Amino acid sequence: MRLGALHSCYNLCMQFQVPQFIEVEDKIFGPFTFKQFIYVAGAAGLAYILWRFLPLFVAVPLILGVLGLGAALAFLEYNGRPFILALEHGFYYLIHPKLYLWSTERRKKDEAAPKMAETAEIHVPKLSDSKLTELAWSLDIQDRVAKADTPEHVASVADEPRI
Repeated sequence: MRLGALHSCYNLCMQFQVPQFIEVEDKIFGPFTFKQFIYVAGAAGLAYILWRFLPLFVAVPLILGVLGLGAALAFLEYNGRPFILALEHGFYYLIHPKLYLWSTERRKKDEAAPKMAETAEIHVPKLSDSKLTELAWSLDIQDRVAKADTPEHVASVADEPRI
């Protein structure tokens, strides 16, 4: 019993350090993380190769582009995410097929609204091209209208409490 009390006191008195900022990468090469160093070193190496093997008027624009891309990959964040992910998503957008969906239901509703405002009588819209569906819908509406006109239905509606 005494050993258990001593063990629990030891656990209560002991302080443990919880790691903080676990998403921050370690700085390995001076102020650069490993990824940043690879991007910068790769861009510098490619720029050197371009400078050595191409004429100067051709190499300078390419070197500026390579160094800019290397700096963007190493240091730039787009919407709080690394720039390499933005390039990856852009590349996938270019090469993958796109699916375009066209919905005409909205247009039919917008066109039907002015017609209903012009006419005072009740207009029953056409729900679908299927005759069976239209027939079932119209019979259901006629059944409800017939029930509403009966005296029993009028009396039962009048007796219902209103909320």
